[in-house]
Amino acid sequence: MKKNVFGRKLKRDKNERKALFKSLMSSLILHERIQTTEEKAKAIKPDIEKLVTKAKKATNSSMDAIRASINPNAFEKFIKEVAPRFAARNGGYTRIIRLNQRLGDQAQMVLIEWTEGEIKKPATTETQKKNETQNISVSKKLRGSVVARKVSKQSKDKSAKTKRQPKK
Repeated sequence: MKKNVFGRKLKRDKNERKALFKSLMSSLILHERIQTTEEKAKAIKPDIEKLVTKAKKATNSSMDAIRASINPNAFEKFIKEVAPRFAARNGGYTRIIRLNQRLGDQAQMVLIEWTEGEIKKPATTETQKKNETQNISVSKKLRGSVVARKVSKQSKDKSAKTKRQPKK
């Protein structure tokens, strides 16, 4: 008889749960943050933190355990980029931030992300910034000309209505 068995079933059988947790942990490693339901985030948080602790030890058995828990692409990034961030930290590698509820089923949505390190944003150069400002100014000019055309058409229509010629 099983009593006090810890874990979340999430209405899935064992293999589905394992696949779900593996994909969620791999996505967190690859994308640095993921948006998911609160229950799923709370379910993977202890597992992902145990993986970071094992990666810090860097023994053969710990690497094998990590390799079995996540996808191969995520494994490479995890060992090279993510785990070294937490060398001086003893725990608390992830944080859960609550968001709004999902509209369809009112499930509480959360954002789970790493506590250390910044999320990489695409680099913008000065020329890209100049192009963006030029595009904005051009679009404003275009919008102004479109508005001017609409106003001129409306004024022509009004003048045409007032200057009707009698039928012959």
